[in-house]
Amino acid sequence: MSDSLIEDYAELHAVLDRIVERTSDACSELEVAELAIIHEHAVRKMGSIGLQRILDVSDREAYRAVQCVKLDEFVGQRLRITNPRKRLRQVTQLTEMHAMTGEKLPPHCPETADAMADGDLTHEHVDAVLDVMAMVPSATPPEMRDLAEEQLAEIAGHHSPREITRAGARIVSHLDPDGDLPDERDRARNRSLSLGAQDTLGMSKLMSTLDPTTRALFEVLLAAWAKPGMNNPDDDQSPEGGADDEGIDAEQVKAAADRDCRTQAQRNHDAFHALLCAAADGGLYGASHRGLPPHIIVSITEAQLRERAGIGHTTTGTDLPMSEIVKLAARAQMYLAVFDDHTGEPLYFGRAKRLASQSQRFVKFAEYGGCSKPGCPRPFSHTEAHHAEQDWADGGKTDITDLAPACGPHNRAVHDGPGGWRTEKIPDGPDRGKYGWIANGTTDPPRTNHLHRPDRILDDTAPPQPEWSEIEHALELILAEHTSAPEPPDPVIIRVIDYRAPISG
Repeated sequence: MSDSLIEDYAELHAVLDRIVERTSDACSELEVAELAIIHEHAVRKMGSIGLQRILDVSDREAYRAVQCVKLDEFVGQRLRITNPRKRLRQVTQLTEMHAMTGEKLPPHCPETADAMADGDLTHEHVDAVLDVMAMVPSATPPEMRDLAEEQLAEIAGHHSPREITRAGARIVSHLDPDGDLPDERDRARNRSLSLGAQDTLGMSKLMSTLDPTTRALFEVLLAAWAKPGMNNPDDDQSPEGGADDEGIDAEQVKAAADRDCRTQAQRNHDAFHALLCAAADGGLYGASHRGLPPHIIVSITEAQLRERAGIGHTTTGTDLPMSEIVKLAARAQMYLAVFDDHTGEPLYFGRAKRLASQSQRFVKFAEYGGCSKPGCPRPFSHTEAHHAEQDWADGGKTDITDLAPACGPHNRAVHDGPGGWRTEKIPDGPDRGKYGWIANGTTDPPRTNHLHRPDRILDDTAPPQPEWSEIEHALELILAEHTSAPEPPDPVIIRVIDYRAPISG
């Protein structure tokens, strides 16, 4: 059976190779149009079969056989699917899952599953249907829910995903014309807040569905902090906090409001920014997170500092332009890590200490920027200190030269068994000195992660190293330009740590 299925896929690829080599030049216009329709029909049927293949991998945990720790890692990295969570949602809703007792259960959305298997729906159509079904109130009777799914599948077979969403809104309103059905479960199920990726300007979209109480609290914030003239980053005379706070001069607020050219949306953004700054400066994030202070921690090079240009990288995975880094360093209780000349702090612990120190975490952030496992998108704030030279349980040391950052799942993926990984130091090339990952049972060269620090592989030649006095002078010039700003509640903390030269404790 296994050999037969593999042979079927080999035959399919052979047919595809033949199709690639042929052209439609001899076909009529009608035949050319029919070919495009037939092709899209085949692609959609293959999409349905692909969901079953993913379910097979999940049922047998076959992702471990190709050195993946979790199913979503397999879907995102090995299958290179853009949105693994949405694809896995399709698997759970459109395939016959197994019950705890072993028998197969029918799909949650059987009509949609059949329509996709027939080649009528794309993955985008299915996502639109499932988005509507997620809005159906929990108190809806099962027979009405099934009827709604059947109608959506019928609509999806003839309309675009956008039209499915519009029709779905009418279906949901028909199921609950008086608004009586939604309950606490529906609100809890649909609440969400997600941060999108940075675009070419470094901007990010914040997408959310707020429950009523969270919305009410957010409106209170906007009413108090987003008034004209308040919390304006473009006006150094703009009051901070709420307009009616103690110590706020009403005349100063009025004068700032007269100068305020921001839109309401921009004032909302700046109020939210001011709230986050107040929370960070007030210590509401706690004293530590994974061994580092819960503040903005930025890594830049000495060349960027001298030239005052370029992009800095934070432990949470954000890219910050140099102009923003300068403002943070001058005004707030932030950590600016200029990883160059060392401080002389002890970075070697041998077997005396298992957990990495804060200084060691700073150094590893500068060196890797995030999880060192190739392809892992986890930022440094989500990593642990992996004993990369030798596991702690096997006598490994907590020395700076023996550590590499790894997220929790990948840290545990280093073992001697099947599907595991081992880590080795890379001896040469642009990644020399870093730890690379090798899949067990292979002879591939060790590879490290370039997602977080792509600048480190652009040039194998290290630039000339400046004297510390040059860096110190550059810092003084930068900070001097911003000393006219109000004094922060606590002094700026600048950590300067060497990530290149070993330091004996």
